[in-house]
Amino acid sequence: MLILGAGFAGLELATVLSDEVPDEVDVTIVDSSDAFVFGFSKLDLMFGRKDLAGVRVPYAQLDKPAVRFVQETILSIDPEGRRVTTTAATYEPDILVVALGADLDPAATPGMVEEGSEFYTVAGAARVRELLPAFEGGDVIIGVRGNFFKCPAAPFETAFMLHDFLVERGLRATSTIKIVSPMGMPIPISPEASAGILEAAGERDIEWCPQSKVTALDPATRIATLEDGRTMPYALFLGVPVHRAPRVVTDSALAEEGWIPVDHRTFATKFENVYAVGDVTSAPVPRVGAIAEGEARTLAEVLVHKIKGGEPPAPYQGTATCYIEFGGDRVARFDANFLSGPTPTGSFTAASEEIVASKVEFGASRRRRWFGID
Repeated sequence: MLILGAGFAGLELATVLSDEVPDEVDVTIVDSSDAFVFGFSKLDLMFGRKDLAGVRVPYAQLDKPAVRFVQETILSIDPEGRRVTTTAATYEPDILVVALGADLDPAATPGMVEEGSEFYTVAGAARVRELLPAFEGGDVIIGVRGNFFKCPAAPFETAFMLHDFLVERGLRATSTIKIVSPMGMPIPISPEASAGILEAAGERDIEWCPQSKVTALDPATRIATLEDGRTMPYALFLGVPVHRAPRVVTDSALAEEGWIPVDHRTFATKFENVYAVGDVTSAPVPRVGAIAEGEARTLAEVLVHKIKGGEPPAPYQGTATCYIEFGGDRVARFDANFLSGPTPTGSFTAASEEIVASKVEFGASRRRRWFGID
């Protein structure tokens, strides 16, 4: 078996198979990076809670029976022939799983590359970490460039943490914070969670500009242009770039309308013994690490059933728990259920210091499970 991508989905799938059927599988994971980073760790990096070494978990520490990791760049995918070519080898696995996530495209927004302050990549978060100490106050725009992006709550988490950062430095009174997003609500499936987030934003004088989109930046004049023609000045722009499926996916026969369609009950594609999980698919769920992990567990059950037989596994339920940073050492929790009922539902637990420990354990448990790190 060949797994393309070592994010939440790839790591969870390899772990379950290693635990359940180590003698029946031979798994190779391919990823171009040498380390895993939790998405929420980019906030820790950006605001100085941790340094770069503190958020990286090297794949060299991955030690699972029947699992081999290789750091290679994927050059082409032929799903019909189940053939994958990388910079180092050609693979023709019995089972192919694509878990390559979503790529970010800052260049899709004129001026964003030159501005150099997107914060959704590890490198981008590290750059913002260097920019923030020199920021002397002014207008801040947190701009979301597309309807599909990882972790819908992240722009608000960034705003709350930036608010604290500016308060600590005596700069909040001379600064404004605006969140410009095409979303109609912070958490579309949950009026309760959205209300809780917007109430917290209002308490901090953070302006929410829904159903708006920054289409261009002028780094020389520090002016952002919106889709409707309006302009906004900024002293600091923090960008969530356009998300796209990786080029190697869109160049293959896997992609339709930019993403990989799957049967979201089993994550099978239209090609025999080719599956896809996580952000790279068009499954009707958000692009969130905890969602990708749940998808991978379902796919693992499907594959174990193919090997062992017995009762077929239950379809993917679309459940996940997400943690939302509210600043001030407080974290909220959102429990979502996207596919079990007639409509998606979610429950919101208000931010508290107690939930911080739950979030910490979430990350620690994955490090133990995937890497054996205490």
